[in-house]
Amino acid sequence: MTDTILPNGCKENPAVEHGYFKKGCNPFAQTGRSKLQNKRAGLNQQIIKQMRMRAGAENLLRATSNNKVREMVLLELSYVNSNLQLLMEQLECLNSSVEVYQNVQETSNIPLIPLGLKETKDVDFSVPFKDFILEHYSEDGSNFENEIADLMDLRQACRTPSRSEAGIELLSSYFSHLSLLENRFFSPTRQLGIFFTWYDSFTGVPVCQQNISLEKASMLFNMGALYTQIGTRCNRQTRAGLEDAITAFQKAAGVLNHLKETFTHTPSYDMSPAMLSMLIRMMLAQSQECLFEKTALPGIRNKYLSLLRMAQEAAKVGDTYDYVHQSMIQTPIKDNVPFFWSTMAQVKTNHYRSLAHYFVATALLDHELGPGDDEDQQEKALSQLYDAMPDGCSAPDILKIKEQRCRIGKAHLRKAVMGHEEALRIHGLCRHLRKLEILREILQASLKRSLGKLSDNEAEDEFTDYLEVPDIISKTDHKAEIEMPVSTKVKVKDFFHKLGPLSVFSAKQRWTAPRTVRVRTEDRDLGFTLKGDAPVQVQSLDPLCSAAEDGLKEGDYIVAVGDTDCKWMSLSDVMRLLKDVDEMGVDVRVVSMMDSSLPLPTKSATYCGGLPKTYSMICLAFDDDDKAIKSRKVGKKLSFLSWGLKNKQKSASTLSLPTADYSGTLPWNKQCPTFPNSNNDSALY
Repeated sequence: MTDTILPNGCKENPAVEHGYFKKGCNPFAQTGRSKLQNKRAGLNQQIIKQMRMRAGAENLLRATSNNKVREMVLLELSYVNSNLQLLMEQLECLNSSVEVYQNVQETSNIPLIPLGLKETKDVDFSVPFKDFILEHYSEDGSNFENEIADLMDLRQACRTPSRSEAGIELLSSYFSHLSLLENRFFSPTRQLGIFFTWYDSFTGVPVCQQNISLEKASMLFNMGALYTQIGTRCNRQTRAGLEDAITAFQKAAGVLNHLKETFTHTPSYDMSPAMLSMLIRMMLAQSQECLFEKTALPGIRNKYLSLLRMAQEAAKVGDTYDYVHQSMIQTPIKDNVPFFWSTMAQVKTNHYRSLAHYFVATALLDHELGPGDDEDQQEKALSQLYDAMPDGCSAPDILKIKEQRCRIGKAHLRKAVMGHEEALRIHGLCRHLRKLEILREILQASLKRSLGKLSDNEAEDEFTDYLEVPDIISKTDHKAEIEMPVSTKVKVKDFFHKLGPLSVFSAKQRWTAPRTVRVRTEDRDLGFTLKGDAPVQVQSLDPLCSAAEDGLKEGDYIVAVGDTDCKWMSLSDVMRLLKDVDEMGVDVRVVSMMDSSLPLPTKSATYCGGLPKTYSMICLAFDDDDKAIKSRKVGKKLSFLSWGLKNKQKSASTLSLPTADYSGTLPWNKQCPTFPNSNNDSALY
């Protein structure tokens, strides 16, 4: 299951560079992970096909009044909804297949949960970018064919990143390029006609928008997902492997947290604030679990204080997983998260809390207060273990009276046994969990150890004691923290560097077409001065000079002197070109800045932090053919509030997941729960 970089002969493949795959990418790697991702892509295509069929059937149901036709349509809808439910179950199975992501040497650790990568469709930047370059920058778009091809190759390579730092760097470089592209080509006053389509990682529901923010958010999600896959791959039998896993999960939490704070209104539910908050907690819980394993890796010393410390560390892991489980069972998260995930979190909650009780029981049963022990230190450690001491006993009494120690120790053992039994019971409820043999073996071994310890300390004629011990207060010396990776800000070279400095030559700025001005010297004076750098700007223009008569204006930017492009030249370099101008003069190309204060378009809903809340899911209305996309007329989008609350009866070109208002005519009472619809508030994310 190793991701490799191999030479190949497929130079026409977009992910291939000089006969080799791009660094950090291998689209032909036959790994278990890549096979799962290919299955995910196939399921996404089947889901969108069924959703289109459902959209057509529901439109027909609304349009017809013929009872016979309505019966046929209702039958077709029931068939399509059944197919959708089956496809959703298959996708859930893929999200539950965690074993292929684990390290091949993993034989004694509980498996960790990775995130699958979001899938996307191909995007052709060629024609829209060439047209925009010609129209907006007044340059020949064919001169940028190589740059556009490099950009498309990079995007294609990002669909199959390798599970390594090279794969992270590949995604980061494309993410950095997206910010440059947004400023260079995506104007707030017009649309290019480029549609970005991404599929929900959990439901397979497609989202299609012309907003490049969807592309940036999806790339951040995949970056976080790749970090989780790197973390699960680490060898947790070694200290270095555990440290790598801890770092990977903390960085995954950092990327997802950055996504949540930056892109607050994404239309895909897997990137909604509620879902991202849950995922961040899960990543931190898995990091905390690795921190516990790192502490226990050298072996747990069978000493009173060491055992109490490990008990609180285990309780901390149990509490973090309980926090994750509580997040997973909230509506509507529980309808989108795989059942495998929530049961795994519940199993780990019970398992680690039971370990905590076992460690406390061992400390109380195997160790007595000796003459050389620090009594104050042991009392302090024991008193910090509970919110309230069990059975009203004091810490000194428990330490000094053997009967009290044994009684409370056995009560902890009984609670540990109950917790391990509950973990095994929950483990048996999920068919995907039952496939993890290593998890079942660990749970059974823990239960057997606790039962053995309890039987060794119980006499046959002893009455059953029903003492209930309180929960153990969680405490850790090493808390998992969100870590923002520096890789999200990779410095890249702008593909469209030749268009000029981005601070001036951007999609937000408007200027006149380049015009040629003849500049001559009169008494060794050009008639104007220059200021600024890259590009140089005209100032202090003499209105009577020959350049002014030829059309030069104060504030113009000089883009070329003769045949030399000088958009990136400094003031001294431009002056050097103009120094030798004689009375015959030289042709200078200039552009004039225009007023760009135009009103914002009404079809984008609202703006928050520069991010338009577009909520457009028009992918279902478009065919895969690019020509159909270009020729299709898209109606004016409504505002978010109108779309969600005032206009539930939408046309098929702007619907999200269409459902008919059956008004009780359907043979079922409950619609497919895994798909949001226009009559459900959960669709508004």
